[in-house]
Amino acid sequence: MNHLYAPWRREYVTTKKTGCVFCDIAKEPKNDNENFVLHRDNYCFIVMNKYPYTAGHIMVIPLEHIDNLENLDEKVWLHISKLGKKCVKMLKKEFNADGVNLGMNLGKGAGAGIAEHIHYHIMPRWIGDTNFITTIADTRVFSTDFEKIYQKLKKDIKEYVTND
Repeated sequence: MNHLYAPWRREYVTTKKTGCVFCDIAKEPKNDNENFVLHRDNYCFIVMNKYPYTAGHIMVIPLEHIDNLENLDEKVWLHISKLGKKCVKMLKKEFNADGVNLGMNLGKGAGAGIAEHIHYHIMPRWIGDTNFITTIADTRVFSTDFEKIYQKLKKDIKEYVTND
């Protein structure tokens, strides 16, 4: 069995949270750059994960505060799925990703860090993107800084995602 260790996320999992961070982002479009929002429309927003598993880890999040997929409006689900597909294409082309992890952790029991507001993870992956330093040195190595990745994706996303 292989294990994915993410010690760089310790700050996130040990910090006491109040309210819903996704709802805070949804309600404050004027803070999109500060919150690393890449795209926003009538149904959802796309944001970079501040505690990524890999460089370029993004999430598609419905504007509606909802904790279960089965009650999400069908047109919102289809829209989120469509955007996810476009984001996969973008990450493969613009980041030369060898693969992409795509998925949702629905509920605390499934590993959701923010179980009260569903969200779709999209993570570019490269062959050899995890190594000994992650496991033994409590350190994650990214090939570029977070802000540069955000600026690149903010520019690139316009080519892939439109308000349709």
